[in-house]
Amino acid sequence: MIREKLASLALALAAAFATAVAHAEDSGWSQLNMTRGVTHISREIYHLHMKIFWICVVIGVLVFGVMIWSMFSFRKSRGAVPDVTMVHNTKVEIVWTVIPVIILIAMAVPAARTLIEIEDTSRTELTIKVTGFQWGWQYEYLDDGVMYYSHLDRKSDAARELLSGIDPNTVDHYLLNVDHPFVIPVDTKVRLLVTGADVIHSWWVPDFGVKKDAIPGFVNEAWFKVDKDKPGLYRGQCAELCGRDHGFMPIVVDARSKADFAAWLKAKAAEQKQAAAPAAPQAPAAGATATSGAGQTAGPRATSATGRLARPATAPVPAPPAGAAARVASAS
Repeated sequence: MIREKLASLALALAAAFATAVAHAEDSGWSQLNMTRGVTHISREIYHLHMKIFWICVVIGVLVFGVMIWSMFSFRKSRGAVPDVTMVHNTKVEIVWTVIPVIILIAMAVPAARTLIEIEDTSRTELTIKVTGFQWGWQYEYLDDGVMYYSHLDRKSDAARELLSGIDPNTVDHYLLNVDHPFVIPVDTKVRLLVTGADVIHSWWVPDFGVKKDAIPGFVNEAWFKVDKDKPGLYRGQCAELCGRDHGFMPIVVDARSKADFAAWLKAKAAEQKQAAAPAAPQAPAAGATATSGAGQTAGPRATSATGRLARPATAPVPAPPAGAAARVASAS
């Protein structure tokens, strides 16, 4: 009788669980679990996580089931008498040692396989250097001469200020948007070289299954390959406490088709090349004369290779007349 009731209860629980899983996406319960992501490696991590989770569930059900059954069946009110003579059983000790070892091996094999795949940065098609700094990110496309910075967008930055009077609910993707997203192509194995400029940061995008520390003086590697049919915007954050504005350095990745990415990269390279080119010297206007009585002449401010304005050149300071130093010394 009891077995029939337990069997019916187990079937009811299984049906309820299946119904809950079917409606998880709509109810929001899926947010309590890891995301499947949009890359092969993120799905491998998710499947490994679920496999280990269900192994732990089975172990928990068996252990607590036996424990509860023992407490219920051998309670004092039913006349159970404890056996105080059994203090050692070799067979039992062998069983409860061998079974956990087998379980650990069964868990270690797929875990090791996934970890090896995570670290495999061979046969990459695009290499990008990612540098974390307080408080933003620098992206450098090493093979194409493109480099730019990514910070918290101005709307979120203004709304986060104390007494700004701006309702954060009116800002789209509050604290999760940037001024310049990280642009990458889909269906391409992208290799990241992650480092830090000042303190330790961590580049984390959950949908890619990538979380890699950015440590000053070290270069860590990571990779991802976004599915061909999954272009779009994907968001992440710095996952390492890095100072006062740690919570204000989000990550936005703009995954584009290969054609759109190639066009963007070409335009960006041309734009930065033009900005870095030195300005052409302008001919002085007719009748222009020197206006400085100290030997300095006005001229255009040159542009450095980094695009910043260089300091204007100044004429050398004339030497003091002979005997001036001696007169100053005698006067003092």
